[in-house]
Amino acid sequence: MPTKPSACIQDHFAELTDPRRRKVMYPLVNIVTIAICAVICGADDFVAIAKFGRTKRKWLSQFLDLSNGIPSHDRFNAILAAIKPAEFEACLLSWITALHEITDGQIVAIDGKTLRRSFDAASGKSAIHMVSAWATANHISLGQVTVDQKSNEITAIPKLLKMLEIAGSLVTIDAMGCQTEIAKTIIDSQADYVLAVKKNQPTLYDGISWFFLTQREQDFAGVRVSRWQTFEEGHGREETRWYYVCSVPRDLPNRKRWPELAAIGWTISDTMRDGKRCYEMRYYIMSRKLSAKEFAAAVRGHWSIENSLHWQLDVTFGEDQSRLRRGHADANFSILRRTALSLLKNNKTLKVGVKNKRLAAGWDDSYLQQVLFGQ
Repeated sequence: MPTKPSACIQDHFAELTDPRRRKVMYPLVNIVTIAICAVICGADDFVAIAKFGRTKRKWLSQFLDLSNGIPSHDRFNAILAAIKPAEFEACLLSWITALHEITDGQIVAIDGKTLRRSFDAASGKSAIHMVSAWATANHISLGQVTVDQKSNEITAIPKLLKMLEIAGSLVTIDAMGCQTEIAKTIIDSQADYVLAVKKNQPTLYDGISWFFLTQREQDFAGVRVSRWQTFEEGHGREETRWYYVCSVPRDLPNRKRWPELAAIGWTISDTMRDGKRCYEMRYYIMSRKLSAKEFAAAVRGHWSIENSLHWQLDVTFGEDQSRLRRGHADANFSILRRTALSLLKNNKTLKVGVKNKRLAAGWDDSYLQQVLFGQ
């Protein structure tokens, strides 16, 4: 652990704009540090953050100037509602990546999530929808943007991509992100893409599905194909998956619209659960020709944003039930949750789930320091 933990944190938050215009009683670094620690330890609202600060004041005073005490929950709310989310997230990501190096060339999954209870009927504020980027190998939230009320994920994803350092990565996005402009943004960032194709791109979808279904009837006799098969069972479920990758057919409709398009992929899943069978097929386009095994890893890696990020945020952090809605408070608290989850997942000293890691951090100051400072 660094001898001056506050100095380490302060370095990464030096560029964060303080929204207060009057005389400052509580340093901004105090607000941020106490909030991060509290959320790691189980706080899910501003009352809990203030209570954590008062309870842990002696421990916090080792590396924060608490001569003016701990702010009230209203003060935490007001300040975090006014901080600009983009700046706040950039500072937190700078700090996390200083602690935990991001693996080069890994899969970066991008997907959207709605904070369902963040709507406010009185003011007409809709529930916020956020698009997040998740480093699947490191379990680190790389960034997120709020989708404008009058827009959708198609316009938000390019904004998020331009915020990230994704050179050399393989970016995976569900069918909503299968847009030529998004593909171009990824290529311009010196990364590659694996994009799911559904009927929102009808010409492309029909061309890929016709190709694979026709070739499978002939067992791919006339083309080169990479194949991979997996089988999993457990919890009353048996699932077999087949993966196929082929070079882009010369007669694929609209192939030239997609920058650097190199290959197409097909997945088939046959699942038996409680005596019921579910058969599903999905299609993909790629800017790099992967082996079927690599393609399978990319597809499965994308699902981790649902299981490792969104599911954990809802079940462990109660994000779907949060009623925070003042100013930027909902967006900034969402950023705090993702930061806390990234830090907890990257701590390997305790072999328990995220929920119990949060409890342990609240009980044990030494463990909280390990989570905070990557020790």
